[in-house]
Amino acid sequence: MQPISESMTPAERRASTGLASIYGLRMLGLFIILPVFALYAEHLPGGQSHLLMGIALGAYGLTQAILQIPAGWLSDRYGRKPVIYASLILFALGSFIAASADNIYWVIAGRVVQGAGALNAAVMALTADLTREEHRTKAMAMIGITIGITFSISMVLSPLLNSVIGVPGIFALTGVLALLAIGVVKWVIPDPAITRFHSDTEASWGHFAEVLHNRELLRLDFGIFSLHAILMSVFMQVPFVLKRDGLEVGQHWYVYLPVMLVAFALMVPPIIIAEKKAKMKQIFMVAIFLAMAGQALLMVVQNSLWGVAIALLVFFTAFNVLEATLPSMISKIAPLSAKGTAMGVYSSVQFLGAFFGAAAGGALMQYVGGNAVFVFAIVLLLVWLVVASGMNPPAAVSTKLYHLDDIDEAAALELQKKLAQLQGVREVMVIAAENIACLKVDMQGFDKDAVEQLVTITPPQSSPQA
Repeated sequence: MQPISESMTPAERRASTGLASIYGLRMLGLFIILPVFALYAEHLPGGQSHLLMGIALGAYGLTQAILQIPAGWLSDRYGRKPVIYASLILFALGSFIAASADNIYWVIAGRVVQGAGALNAAVMALTADLTREEHRTKAMAMIGITIGITFSISMVLSPLLNSVIGVPGIFALTGVLALLAIGVVKWVIPDPAITRFHSDTEASWGHFAEVLHNRELLRLDFGIFSLHAILMSVFMQVPFVLKRDGLEVGQHWYVYLPVMLVAFALMVPPIIIAEKKAKMKQIFMVAIFLAMAGQALLMVVQNSLWGVAIALLVFFTAFNVLEATLPSMISKIAPLSAKGTAMGVYSSVQFLGAFFGAAAGGALMQYVGGNAVFVFAIVLLLVWLVVASGMNPPAAVSTKLYHLDDIDEAAALELQKKLAQLQGVREVMVIAAENIACLKVDMQGFDKDAVEQLVTITPPQSSPQA
């Protein structure tokens, strides 16, 4: 057993930073057109159809949802980096198709190809390959934080770039950045010494039935589906509202910049309370209610620029809290053996929600009217509030991973039994094939020293498992 280090190695930091940047770049390319796309698309041939506009905005989500888990499996077979290269090339190709499109149908085609560049699962798997188990949570957190920051930057940068290079230029820029990212993957991110399946980060076919029959996980899946459906529907209508209130598209950042900065600051205290005070369900329910209040306020005060800004602040504060707490709740609720599968399903449903929300928002705008988009969001949030009210409060637990020396199945089973008897340990999974011990432990009362002593003294076996 190697000594447990409290800090990442330089190689781990380089890998985590590089992979977070790749993941963030991928999401930047998808987020950055949200605030400006609807106003651009209405001037394209075919873009007068709000339904087609919505399909174009959300089309990436459909192919992303379908392909990201299979892409992870392909990375197990053919290697992480080849799959990431292919994904970045597809994403760049889709960006260039959308940039050169002269009608809404070619934009849809470009967005579909962008979504086919589904690198998320492969990036997560490569992160697991390149980081030790005890530091994997930090690496994943870096990716999560990068996504949040990327979203906020996109909201501000998008109107500014639009005024300089237009939406086609933004598409082209993201295509160029995707091609440059191939160099980062090639020369900055280390090659993994061993590529193998990681049950904590990758989906396993054998666990799908377990995940899809878990009511608590299904509640959270419905939540992320709803959240991203509403997010996309917001950007079908709000750009028109801001323009109607006197802001040209290049000035929309006047609203988004202060809203995103303040919302980012306001989300921190609730998340700390939820995690540290074991108030996860209470904070979660309040955030859903606030998101619903923000949508209702948007509908009522849409003729006031200040009112719209306040309504967006309420909504995005709630959105940030929900976006941060949902993955944490998945981790707390999912069985250790099915965690990677639970996260894979959760992520796929998230992208499916993005497609549904954009398409539904466009259909409602075309056939009912703009206010119907806000009513759609309010009703969906109300349903989510009812669904979430029945969930059991998540236990105040965290997941710990430890690297083990090579051991056989018998030694792994014996170690698992010993670990399960320790104070504060809720669930244990020792996998000889992956040389890991994974524990779900109480945040208070967990005997860290006893666990580390057990995993450290585990002797190497003469016949390790492959």
